[in-house]
Amino acid sequence: MSSNMKSILVTGGAGFIGANFVPYFAQKYPEYKVINLDKLTYAGDLNNLKELIDAENYEFVHGDICNRELVEYLFTTYDIRGVIHFAAESHVDNSISGPEVFIKTNVNGTFTLLDVAKKYWMEAPFQYKEGYEACRFHHISTDEVYGTLGETGLFREDTPYAPNSPYSSSKASSDLLVRAYFHTYGMDVTTSNCSNNYGPKQHNEKLIPTIIRKALAGEDIPIYGDGKNVRDWLYVLDHCTGIDLVYHKGRAGETYNIGGRNERDNLFIVKHICEILDVKKPRNDGSSYKELITFVKDRAGHDRRYAIDATKIETELGWKADENLETGIVKTIDWYLYK
Repeated sequence: MSSNMKSILVTGGAGFIGANFVPYFAQKYPEYKVINLDKLTYAGDLNNLKELIDAENYEFVHGDICNRELVEYLFTTYDIRGVIHFAAESHVDNSISGPEVFIKTNVNGTFTLLDVAKKYWMEAPFQYKEGYEACRFHHISTDEVYGTLGETGLFREDTPYAPNSPYSSSKASSDLLVRAYFHTYGMDVTTSNCSNNYGPKQHNEKLIPTIIRKALAGEDIPIYGDGKNVRDWLYVLDHCTGIDLVYHKGRAGETYNIGGRNERDNLFIVKHICEILDVKKPRNDGSSYKELITFVKDRAGHDRRYAIDATKIETELGWKADENLETGIVKTIDWYLYK
């Protein structure tokens, strides 16, 4: 490795958001060596990283963030100078039926990464080792830690935490550990909480890929409850540029909310996708894909509305989303149709 190359550990880089971020980041910063540590659970897919096969500044490591010996080995072998931490169990339905793995990965795994980084980078609380002063730990979280909103209002960085599912509780716990390493040890950390991501490479089970997949297969398109649950939709590459900005320019110890300012209810999303597919790939019998929409029993404890106020990252760091839902959905559908 050339002496001026700096190694960055990215965890969970084979998952949906990570697999969009890693190629973007490795291509934008040839001076970084990107080490991607991923356990390759059902959510991780190395096919999502095909564009990096020949990249000289990228390496994949198959392993678990809870494996402290492995994490320590990676820090010493590659002289890790930064962490961008995506790795998490994140499927809410799974957290309802099997919460334990969420606690292990999201809480214990985050702790392991923080603790190894602190010991590798720091001499003592508030004292970095010489040459390691610029090392930073960036933690990616979710808007679900804030709970649910009524008809109005937005999640801000100072909104009190009120997580409702085992998943969001585990993410809230990890956020608070990151905060503690800043306040107790003076470690340079940043956190970002994002709204619902969508775009290329998303796992099949999530809402938008499910709608596209079921529609194209001519199967019933299942929508929870009355379809009136509202989410703030963020195109995944917009999220990646936000993470990049926070990692490089965010203030230590601060949280930045990244949201698309694209609030829509699930019924709007499904109808909109059906309308686009009606044009791009009409059904043989000439009917609309909308006829496949069916309503199914709602998820337990299904939060009604999430929406993010992204003012802080917009004003402090100059971030803005390039895509709105209409443009982003078309790009997403094209990826599924032509991948």
